[in-house]
Amino acid sequence: MAPRWLTALAWIALIVGGLCAVGILADIYLAGFRQKMPIMEAVWPVNALYLGPLAVWLYVQYGRPMSKPWRDAHGDPPAKPRWATTTIGVLHCGAGCTLGDIIAETGVFLLAITIAGQAIWAEFIGDYVLALMLGIVFQFFAIAPMRGLGVGKGLVEAGKADFLSLTAFEVGLFGWMALMAFVFFPDPHLHPDTAVYWFLMQIGMALGFVTAYPVNAWLIRRGIKEAM
Repeated sequence: MAPRWLTALAWIALIVGGLCAVGILADIYLAGFRQKMPIMEAVWPVNALYLGPLAVWLYVQYGRPMSKPWRDAHGDPPAKPRWATTTIGVLHCGAGCTLGDIIAETGVFLLAITIAGQAIWAEFIGDYVLALMLGIVFQFFAIAPMRGLGVGKGLVEAGKADFLSLTAFEVGLFGWMALMAFVFFPDPHLHPDTAVYWFLMQIGMALGFVTAYPVNAWLIRRGIKEAM
């Protein structure tokens, strides 16, 4: 069982992440800061679920300025520094990974799926497949409009852009999940019906963000992935 202090910390982190996501959604849809690229209206709040206040800061700095009300009031936003461009590219990947992992982790738990007696192997497979599928969708709605591509070509280019990025993201996440399962909580394992599980998954997502960053920087430099 997780200690009480960790459970309390987990609830605080999850509530903060949820409030940050809701705050971004409210700013977009209620305050009217709709994004120039509609897919970003999902990217920002989804990443706030694990990055919390950092995602809010990034949104205020680089998301809100891409809305029409902001540009009407302040003019064109300044050019983004290279690190911000790369960061937003990672956020695209992070959104697909986050949604895919939430769905897969929950599904594996509810259906009690195991491989070789361990749920974690089923989680790895489900996480990766769903994250890749959703990641390609997120990339498609970024790449296709920017390059003027049709559905078929757009999906191919989205797959090229997202495969390495998502794989690098999952390397960080899966490494952390292995530590969760075999080192920190080997017996009994944590399950998705606990706050601590999802708090540690927030940390895993943040580590995935770190491992995906250099790959995204390379993909953007090579022109494989669009600079956001």
